[in-house]
Amino acid sequence: MQHPRDILLGAQARTGVLPVCDHYSGVPARMAKSLALQAELLQELGACVVDVTLDCEDGAPSGGEVEQAHAVCELLQRYTRSHGAPSAAVRPRIGARLHAVDHAHFESDVAIIVGGAASALSYLMVPKVESVDDVNMALRTIDAAAGVATLPLHVLIESPAAVQQAFAIAAHPRVQSLSFGLMDFVSAHGGAIPSSAMGLRSRDDVDTLDQFHHPLVMRAKLEIASACHAYGKVPSHCVVTELRDAAALESAARYAATALGYTRMWSIHPDQIRPILHGFSPLASEVDLAARIVESASRADWAPIAVDGKLHDRASYRYFWQVLERAHQTGQALPAELQHYFV
Repeated sequence: MQHPRDILLGAQARTGVLPVCDHYSGVPARMAKSLALQAELLQELGACVVDVTLDCEDGAPSGGEVEQAHAVCELLQRYTRSHGAPSAAVRPRIGARLHAVDHAHFESDVAIIVGGAASALSYLMVPKVESVDDVNMALRTIDAAAGVATLPLHVLIESPAAVQQAFAIAAHPRVQSLSFGLMDFVSAHGGAIPSSAMGLRSRDDVDTLDQFHHPLVMRAKLEIASACHAYGKVPSHCVVTELRDAAALESAARYAATALGYTRMWSIHPDQIRPILHGFSPLASEVDLAARIVESASRADWAPIAVDGKLHDRASYRYFWQVLERAHQTGQALPAELQHYFV
């Protein structure tokens, strides 16, 4: 029997789903703790709900770039010895953020990390991508070091010029996800965007132009999300720097998911992971409705049906199946009759 994912999504089933939280960590002790936390969440929730990206860009102190790359490589090698190499069917997932392609340490990052631990990597994040040429330049170096491994790229869009190239970059077959680099994007405007656009305004503040209200920032976010959805890729929302305000973070995550079309979000502190999961979770009532519709559609061999007096066909089946996938990605319990789809 065919899987609903293949029947309803087709090629998108192979490109459009990643864990909803991407957790960044660069300090050696915290990188190890992040992997331990990832394993705990996997055990608790029964799904890989968070990727861990080991950071060689912002995580490396100036002058310590080579040492940071070696620390990441050694951690990946230890993980491989303990858990085996990751694949599409083996969780959890680990990536690494390299330096930009024009940085002096990009090639050494690749040689050390990809050359030493390609089999442990699920993806690579390349920052400050400006064009498809940057993607191809990165891939030439990465593929030469990776051997038989073919690593997907996640790219970080961080400038006004890069935003203009978002659709072309998203169309690249090796690009799996586009992330928005809020802080660098604001800084790239030379003071024309206020610093408030890097943060969140308080609940009773209706005037401050924060990251969800400044027009240029919102335009960039929407352009990136639209480009990803045009090519079946994953749009990943930027950081929220308010580390301890769980309610504000969850509200930001929910707005990014429901209003802006993002299906993934960055975490920069362990305390941010669960609020992001909650913010991206579909409502329980919608999960219940989705389960009823998908189960009824399956029994009808995906022919049109009526549920609660409303007509449904493959267009709505596709939507409600994706609700169930999102519920699974965020660790929600699904009805017993549907759990076999997510084994």
